[in-house]
Order: sequence, then structure tokens, then C-alpha cells
Amino acid sequence: MKTESGRDSLPRVVVIGGGTGLSVMLRGLKNKPLDITAIVTVADDGGSSGILRSELHIPPPGDIRNVLIALADVEPMLAKMLEYRFENGNGLAGHSLGNLILAAMNEITGDFVTGIKELSRVLAVRGQVLPAAGEAIVLKAELMDGTMVVGESQIPKARGKIRKVMIEPADVRPLEDAVKAIQQADAILIGPGSLYTSIMPNLMVPGIAREIVQSDALKLFICNVMTQPGETDDYTVSDHLNAVYRHVGHRLFDYVIVNNGTIPEDVQQRYAEKGAKAVQLDGEEVTKRGYKVIADELVLFQTYLRHNAEKLSDHIHRLVVQGMSKRR
Repeated sequence: MKTESGRDSLPRVVVIGGGTGLSVMLRGLKNKPLDITAIVTVADDGGSSGILRSELHIPPPGDIRNVLIALADVEPMLAKMLEYRFENGNGLAGHSLGNLILAAMNEITGDFVTGIKELSRVLAVRGQVLPAAGEAIVLKAELMDGTMVVGESQIPKARGKIRKVMIEPADVRPLEDAVKAIQQADAILIGPGSLYTSIMPNLMVPGIAREIVQSDALKLFICNVMTQPGETDDYTVSDHLNAVYRHVGHRLFDYVIVNNGTIPEDVQQRYAEKGAKAVQLDGEEVTKRGYKVIADELVLFQTYLRHNAEKLSDHIHRLVVQGMSKRR
């Protein structure tokens, strides 16, 4: 791809999602020669983010904070400071410093998005971070038994099988910069992250899914390693893809990247006690629906299971470069 000045530019990659999984992946991806834009959910209503969105009438800052830290080029101590969550103090306990700084930047600059951009400059963020919309949204879920659950933080607690999710306001405007980034993208990545509460809220914002469908960019889905209690109980890889299809009405992805590495029995048992298990790759079902599968040992275990950000980023970068070569 060429810039207006005619110089070669880096491949433009848009990453869409929220939650811890997205941040883990971005820590590896930022070290690749890519121009990254992260589009982040604004549906969070729990904890510090929920309090700040309610009291200050701003989009929830938590997922934005995590992504900024992941993409920042700062000393480890500064990143640790931004992640610090106060344990004491009347009205202060439970808040993370990074969330409070984002709230302050909103008031200093007069606009949440401008505040993100200014903080990104201060933190030397590699790429740009954008909310999917300029205002907070309310996520709702309809369960299979007809029950309606209101609030992103409440949906997993209902522990019911989800039929569909929706947002309020239904006609919320997508951020123009987010739409522009999708239109200019060479590759679009969705996931990893909570399927219904981190990924879907972005796709439900009017215009976001439509722009992805219309884009000729390479489209990748990074599947979660484990199922999530109250969201994706017993889901296979194809179940994740089918859920996206049901909500969007189109097959979005060219490739699906999945873990096929072995998870130690003791780790599986630990997760099973919380109702989670490894997402099974039903490869024949996935390929029958037209998706190409990249399967590799992509999991690491420290305190929790996480994607191996370096290996995952290697696969993504290779696919992006190959995709651009085919388009030329």
C-alpha cells in the first residue's frame, strides 16, 4: 500500500474486541511492523468502569485502559502504576489509576476520544486506540428461555444459554475514526475476548459490521482458548463462528486461528471447577462453512491460561503479508 506521498507504508491492521485476551495479543502484535488501530467495546458496566460511566457520564474506560497499556512503549513500572487498583479509601477503593486518568483526560480535553488520543501521545502508544462509539452503550441478552438480562456485567451471572445480544441505544453512532480505520484496513482481526460481552457489542454498533462485510481486507477470527461460564458453555470453534454469523447475517472471516496445544490435566481441572473447558476444534464443521483454519500450540500457562502472544503475532503477521501480496 502507498501513502499519498508515494512512500511505502506499514500494513494497516484493525483489531476489534475488548477484555484481557485482546490486550495480551496486542502486547505481541505491537512488535511487528504493522500500523495498528484497536477498536474497543464501550459496553462495560461493572466495577470501576461502571461507577465512572454512571457518575461522570463517560464511556467505560477499563478496556480502553488495558489496550493503551498493552500498546504503550513505557517503562514496566509506569504500566504497573496505571494498572494499580486502590484497595482503600472512601470512594477510591476499587478504582484503577488508569481509569481515573482517563476520566481526568476527558475533563481536561473536554472530550473522551480526544483524551484517549492525548494520553496515547504521552504513553508513546504504537498505533491508535478508539472506542467503537463515542458514548457508553447498554448491552442486553435474550436467553433461550426468553429471559432478558440487562447489563454486560450481569449477563455471565445469569448462567443461561444466550440466544442473542442487543444494544441500547440501538441507533448509536459509530465513531467516525473507527469507521474510517475499517475502510482503510488491509486486515481486520476480531478476538480473542468474551464472545457476547466484548466482541458482539462492537459488531452491534450500526455500521461497524456493515463496513467489515464490505471491506476487501483480510479478515481473521482469533478464537478463545477456553469456554466462558455463562457465555459460551460447551461451545466449539464452529459455535463461536455461528454466533457471529447469526448476529451479523454474513460470514465475516477468511481465517480462524485456534489453539490445538495440549493443556495440562491439572490446569484443565482447575478451570473445570469454575465451569470452563478447552474450546474444541471441530475442523470439518469449520471448513465446511468456508473458513480456513490455522491451528497451532498457542497457549501459555502462568497464573491463568493465555495466548502465546509472540506465536500468535507471527501467524497474524504472516497472513497479513501474504494477503497484501495477493491483493496487489
